[in-house]
Amino acid sequence: MADVPVPAPAPAAALSKGQVFLRRLGSTLFLWSIVLAAIFSTDAFIRSYVFLGLMMLLAGTGLVEFYGMVERRGFVCFRFWGLANGLLLMAATFFYLTVYQPGSRFSGQPSRAADFESAVLVLFVLGLCLREFVSKKNQGNAMTAISMTLLGLMYVPWLLNFIQKINFFPGVDGRFYVLYFIVVTKFSDVGAYCTGSLIGRHKMIPRISPGKTWEGFAGAVVVSTACSLGLAALLGDRLAGMTPLHAAVLGVVLSVAAVVGDLIESLFKREAGVKDSGRFFPGIGGILDLLDSLLFNAPLMYLYLRHVLRH
Repeated sequence: MADVPVPAPAPAAALSKGQVFLRRLGSTLFLWSIVLAAIFSTDAFIRSYVFLGLMMLLAGTGLVEFYGMVERRGFVCFRFWGLANGLLLMAATFFYLTVYQPGSRFSGQPSRAADFESAVLVLFVLGLCLREFVSKKNQGNAMTAISMTLLGLMYVPWLLNFIQKINFFPGVDGRFYVLYFIVVTKFSDVGAYCTGSLIGRHKMIPRISPGKTWEGFAGAVVVSTACSLGLAALLGDRLAGMTPLHAAVLGVVLSVAAVVGDLIESLFKREAGVKDSGRFFPGIGGILDLLDSLLFNAPLMYLYLRHVLRH
Protein backbone atom coordinates (compact mmCIF):
# COMPACT_ATOMS: atom_id res chain seq x y z
CA MET A 1 0.00 0.00 0.00
CA ALA A 2 1.47 3.35 -1.05
CA ASP A 3 2.25 5.88 1.61
CA VAL A 4 -0.28 8.65 1.79
CA PRO A 5 1.56 11.96 1.32
CA VAL A 6 1.33 14.23 4.30
CA PRO A 7 0.34 17.76 3.28
CA ALA A 8 2.90 20.40 4.07
CA PRO A 9 1.90 22.81 6.85
CA ALA A 10 0.42 26.03 5.62
CA PRO A 11 2.83 28.96 5.88
CA ALA A 12 2.17 31.34 8.72
CA ALA A 13 0.16 34.33 7.69
CA ALA A 14 2.23 37.46 7.36
CA LEU A 15 1.55 40.11 9.95
CA SER A 16 -0.24 43.21 8.76
CA LYS A 17 1.41 46.60 9.05
CA GLY A 18 -0.87 47.44 11.97
CA GLN A 19 -0.05 44.20 13.79
CA VAL A 20 3.67 44.76 13.36
CA PHE A 21 3.33 48.32 14.68
CA LEU A 22 1.29 47.26 17.71
CA ARG A 23 3.68 44.44 18.54
CA ARG A 24 6.68 46.71 18.11
CA LEU A 25 5.05 49.38 20.27
CA GLY A 26 4.20 46.81 22.93
CA SER A 27 7.75 45.44 22.91
CA THR A 28 9.16 48.97 23.14
CA LEU A 29 6.90 49.85 26.07
CA PHE A 30 7.82 46.60 27.83
CA LEU A 31 11.53 47.10 27.19
CA TRP A 32 11.72 50.71 28.35
CA SER A 33 9.36 50.07 31.26
CA ILE A 34 12.01 47.70 32.64
CA VAL A 35 14.73 50.33 32.17
CA LEU A 36 12.62 53.05 33.80
CA ALA A 37 11.62 50.72 36.63
CA ALA A 38 15.31 50.15 37.30
CA ILE A 39 16.29 53.83 37.45
CA PHE A 40 13.27 54.71 39.62
CA SER A 41 13.90 51.81 42.01
CA THR A 42 14.44 52.63 45.67
CA ASP A 43 17.20 50.03 45.80
CA ALA A 44 20.59 51.63 45.09
CA PHE A 45 22.02 48.49 43.43
CA ILE A 46 19.08 48.17 41.03
CA ARG A 47 19.04 51.92 40.38
CA SER A 48 22.71 51.87 39.35
CA TYR A 49 24.04 48.46 38.35
CA VAL A 50 20.89 46.82 36.98
CA PHE A 51 20.34 49.97 34.93
CA LEU A 52 23.93 49.72 33.62
CA GLY A 53 23.45 46.03 32.80
CA LEU A 54 20.28 46.77 30.83
CA MET A 55 21.94 49.59 28.89
CA MET A 56 24.93 47.39 28.05
CA LEU A 57 22.60 44.61 26.94
CA LEU A 58 20.76 46.97 24.60
CA ALA A 59 23.99 48.46 23.26
CA GLY A 60 25.68 45.09 22.76
CA THR A 61 22.70 43.49 21.04
CA GLY A 62 22.14 46.52 18.83
CA LEU A 63 25.82 46.60 17.88
CA VAL A 64 25.82 42.90 16.96
CA GLU A 65 22.81 43.56 14.73
CA PHE A 66 24.53 46.51 13.07
CA TYR A 67 27.72 44.57 12.35
CA GLY A 68 25.55 41.75 11.02
CA MET A 69 24.03 44.14 8.48
CA VAL A 70 27.52 45.39 7.57
CA GLU A 71 28.71 41.86 6.85
CA ARG A 72 25.53 41.01 4.97
CA ARG A 73 26.21 43.99 2.73
CA GLY A 74 29.61 42.48 1.93
CA PHE A 75 31.71 44.91 3.94
CA VAL A 76 34.30 43.91 6.52
CA CYS A 77 34.56 45.05 10.13
CA PHE A 78 36.19 44.07 13.41
CA ARG A 79 33.04 42.80 15.09
CA PHE A 80 34.60 41.63 18.35
CA TRP A 81 36.81 44.72 18.73
CA GLY A 82 33.85 47.05 18.20
CA LEU A 83 31.60 45.11 20.58
CA ALA A 84 34.21 44.91 23.35
CA ASN A 85 35.01 48.61 23.12
CA GLY A 86 31.36 49.63 22.90
CA LEU A 87 30.61 47.86 26.17
CA LEU A 88 33.80 49.27 27.70
CA LEU A 89 32.72 52.78 26.70
CA MET A 90 29.41 52.41 28.56
CA ALA A 91 30.97 50.82 31.64
CA ALA A 92 33.74 53.43 31.81
CA THR A 93 31.27 56.31 31.49
CA PHE A 94 29.12 54.78 34.24
CA PHE A 95 32.16 54.49 36.52
CA TYR A 96 33.14 58.09 35.83
CA LEU A 97 29.63 59.47 36.44
CA THR A 98 28.85 57.47 39.58
CA VAL A 99 32.17 56.81 41.30
CA TYR A 100 34.90 59.21 40.20
CA GLN A 101 33.26 62.53 39.35
CA PRO A 102 30.83 62.90 42.32
CA GLY A 103 33.68 62.86 44.83
CA SER A 104 36.18 64.88 42.83
CA ARG A 105 36.74 68.59 42.32
CA PHE A 106 34.98 68.18 38.95
CA SER A 107 31.62 67.43 40.56
CA GLY A 108 28.83 69.38 38.89
CA GLN A 109 30.73 69.88 35.61
CA PRO A 110 28.99 67.83 32.88
CA SER A 111 31.65 68.84 30.34
CA ARG A 112 34.14 66.65 32.17
CA ALA A 113 32.10 63.54 31.35
CA ALA A 114 32.25 64.43 27.65
CA ASP A 115 36.02 64.94 27.90
CA PHE A 116 36.42 61.55 29.55
CA GLU A 117 34.30 59.87 26.90
CA SER A 118 36.34 61.56 24.15
CA ALA A 119 39.52 60.12 25.64
CA VAL A 120 38.01 56.62 25.53
CA LEU A 121 37.02 57.14 21.88
CA VAL A 122 40.51 58.35 20.93
CA LEU A 123 42.00 55.20 22.45
CA PHE A 124 39.43 53.11 20.58
CA VAL A 125 40.35 54.65 17.22
CA LEU A 126 44.05 54.23 17.93
CA GLY A 127 43.52 50.62 18.96
CA LEU A 128 41.36 50.03 15.90
CA CYS A 129 44.18 51.18 13.62
CA LEU A 130 46.68 48.99 15.48
CA ARG A 131 44.26 46.08 15.12
CA GLU A 132 44.31 46.59 11.37
CA PHE A 133 48.12 46.46 11.35
CA VAL A 134 48.06 42.84 12.55
CA SER A 135 45.04 41.72 10.54
CA LYS A 136 45.67 39.06 7.92
CA LYS A 137 42.13 38.93 6.56
CA ASN A 138 41.37 42.52 5.60
CA GLN A 139 44.20 43.24 3.20
CA GLY A 140 42.99 45.85 0.75
CA ASN A 141 39.97 46.66 2.94
CA ALA A 142 41.59 48.64 5.73
CA MET A 143 39.54 51.81 5.22
CA THR A 144 36.29 49.87 5.07
CA ALA A 145 37.05 47.75 8.14
CA ILE A 146 38.08 50.75 10.25
CA SER A 147 35.22 53.01 9.13
CA MET A 148 32.49 50.36 9.49
CA THR A 149 33.70 49.34 12.95
CA LEU A 150 33.86 52.96 14.06
CA LEU A 151 30.44 53.75 12.57
CA GLY A 152 28.88 50.92 14.55
CA LEU A 153 30.40 52.15 17.81
CA MET A 154 29.26 55.73 17.20
CA TYR A 155 25.78 54.77 15.97
CA VAL A 156 24.79 52.46 18.82
CA PRO A 157 26.80 52.60 22.11
CA TRP A 158 27.96 56.20 21.80
CA LEU A 159 24.49 57.59 21.04
CA LEU A 160 22.82 55.33 23.61
CA ASN A 161 25.41 56.37 26.19
CA PHE A 162 23.81 59.83 26.40
CA ILE A 163 20.97 58.22 28.38
CA GLN A 164 23.47 57.60 31.16
CA LYS A 165 24.66 61.20 31.00
CA ILE A 166 21.06 62.41 31.27
CA ASN A 167 20.26 60.02 34.11
CA PHE A 168 23.27 61.14 36.18
CA PHE A 169 23.22 64.80 35.13
CA PRO A 170 24.48 66.92 38.06
CA GLY A 171 22.08 69.26 39.85
CA VAL A 172 18.82 67.72 38.61
CA ASP A 173 16.92 64.47 38.93
CA GLY A 174 17.88 63.16 35.52
CA ARG A 175 15.55 60.17 35.79
CA PHE A 176 12.58 62.36 34.95
CA TYR A 177 14.31 63.70 31.85
CA VAL A 178 14.96 60.11 30.72
CA LEU A 179 11.28 59.35 31.28
CA TYR A 180 10.28 62.52 29.49
CA PHE A 181 12.28 62.09 26.30
CA ILE A 182 11.42 58.38 25.93
CA VAL A 183 7.68 59.01 26.27
CA VAL A 184 7.73 62.01 23.92
CA THR A 185 9.72 60.03 21.33
CA LYS A 186 7.38 57.05 21.45
CA PHE A 187 4.33 59.30 21.11
CA SER A 188 6.00 60.68 18.00
CA ASP A 189 6.06 57.13 16.59
CA VAL A 190 2.39 56.65 17.47
CA GLY A 191 1.40 59.96 15.90
CA ALA A 192 3.32 59.19 12.73
CA TYR A 193 1.78 55.76 12.33
CA CYS A 194 -1.82 56.69 13.14
CA THR A 195 -1.87 59.83 11.00
CA GLY A 196 -0.01 58.19 8.12
CA SER A 197 -2.36 55.19 8.15
CA LEU A 198 -5.50 57.32 8.20
CA ILE A 199 -4.72 60.14 5.79
CA GLY A 200 -1.20 59.50 4.47
CA ARG A 201 -1.01 60.17 0.74
CA HIS A 202 2.27 61.91 -0.04
CA LYS A 203 5.41 59.77 0.30
CA MET A 204 8.45 61.27 2.02
CA ILE A 205 11.38 59.22 0.68
CA PRO A 206 9.90 56.09 -0.95
CA ARG A 207 13.28 54.73 -2.06
CA ILE A 208 14.26 54.41 1.62
CA SER A 209 10.96 53.83 3.43
CA PRO A 210 7.87 53.40 1.24
CA GLY A 211 5.52 53.65 4.22
CA LYS A 212 6.62 57.10 5.47
CA THR A 213 4.37 59.98 4.43
CA TRP A 214 4.44 63.73 4.96
CA GLU A 215 1.05 63.50 6.65
CA GLY A 216 2.51 60.97 9.10
CA PHE A 217 5.45 63.30 9.71
CA ALA A 218 3.05 66.15 10.55
CA GLY A 219 1.13 63.83 12.87
CA ALA A 220 4.37 62.90 14.64
CA VAL A 221 5.16 66.57 15.30
CA VAL A 222 1.65 67.44 16.55
CA VAL A 223 1.23 64.40 18.83
CA SER A 224 4.78 64.62 20.17
CA THR A 225 4.44 68.33 20.96
CA ALA A 226 1.09 67.79 22.68
CA CYS A 227 2.62 64.96 24.73
CA SER A 228 5.61 67.15 25.63
CA LEU A 229 3.37 69.96 26.88
CA GLY A 230 1.24 67.51 28.84
CA LEU A 231 4.22 65.83 30.50
CA ALA A 232 5.79 69.19 31.37
CA ALA A 233 2.58 70.22 33.12
CA LEU A 234 2.20 66.84 34.84
CA LEU A 235 5.77 66.52 36.12
CA GLY A 236 6.13 70.19 37.01
CA ASP A 237 9.20 71.00 39.10
CA ARG A 238 10.63 67.50 38.57
CA LEU A 239 11.65 68.76 35.12
CA ALA A 240 13.78 71.63 36.40
CA GLY A 241 13.73 74.63 34.07
CA MET A 242 11.07 73.20 31.75
CA THR A 243 8.64 75.94 30.66
CA PRO A 244 5.78 75.58 28.15
CA LEU A 245 8.01 77.21 25.52
CA HIS A 246 10.82 74.72 26.13
CA ALA A 247 8.30 71.88 26.06
CA ALA A 248 6.93 73.04 22.71
CA VAL A 249 10.41 73.41 21.21
CA LEU A 250 11.51 70.00 22.48
CA GLY A 251 8.30 68.40 21.23
CA VAL A 252 9.09 69.57 17.71
CA VAL A 253 12.83 68.80 17.89
CA LEU A 254 12.41 65.31 19.33
CA SER A 255 9.65 64.38 16.88
CA VAL A 256 11.67 65.47 13.85
CA ALA A 257 14.78 63.66 15.11
CA ALA A 258 12.72 60.53 15.82
CA VAL A 259 11.52 60.38 12.21
CA VAL A 260 15.04 61.02 10.91
CA GLY A 261 16.43 58.29 13.18
CA ASP A 262 13.84 55.86 11.86
CA LEU A 263 14.75 56.76 8.27
CA ILE A 264 18.47 56.31 8.94
CA GLU A 265 17.93 52.78 10.21
CA SER A 266 15.67 52.08 7.22
CA LEU A 267 18.51 53.23 4.96
CA PHE A 268 20.94 50.82 6.63
CA LYS A 269 18.47 47.93 6.34
CA ARG A 270 17.76 48.67 2.68
CA GLU A 271 21.51 48.76 1.96
CA ALA A 272 21.90 45.38 3.68
CA GLY A 273 18.85 43.94 1.93
CA VAL A 274 17.00 43.03 5.13
CA LYS A 275 13.53 43.86 6.36
CA ASP A 276 14.44 43.91 10.05
CA SER A 277 17.71 44.58 11.84
CA GLY A 278 17.54 41.23 13.64
CA ARG A 279 15.31 38.43 14.94
CA PHE A 280 15.37 39.26 18.62
CA PHE A 281 11.59 39.68 18.56
CA PRO A 282 9.98 37.18 16.10
CA GLY A 283 7.63 38.92 13.69
CA ILE A 284 8.78 42.35 14.84
CA GLY A 285 12.50 42.72 14.28
CA GLY A 286 15.58 43.40 16.32
CA ILE A 287 16.74 45.72 19.06
CA LEU A 288 17.72 48.43 16.56
CA ASP A 289 14.15 48.42 15.24
CA LEU A 290 13.05 49.42 18.75
CA LEU A 291 15.90 51.86 19.39
CA ASP A 292 16.12 53.72 16.05
CA SER A 293 13.96 56.72 16.98
CA LEU A 294 15.62 57.08 20.40
CA LEU A 295 19.27 56.97 19.38
CA PHE A 296 19.51 60.54 18.10
CA ASN A 297 17.02 61.93 20.61
CA ALA A 298 19.21 60.97 23.58
CA PRO A 299 22.08 63.35 22.66
CA LEU A 300 19.60 66.07 21.64
CA MET A 301 17.89 65.84 25.03
CA TYR A 302 21.24 65.92 26.81
CA LEU A 303 22.50 68.94 24.86
CA TYR A 304 19.25 70.83 25.42
CA LEU A 305 19.38 70.03 29.13
CA ARG A 306 23.00 71.09 29.40
CA HIS A 307 23.05 74.24 27.26
CA VAL A 308 19.49 75.59 27.41
CA LEU A 309 17.52 74.37 30.42
CA ARG A 310 20.42 74.70 32.86
CA HIS A 311 21.20 78.31 31.91
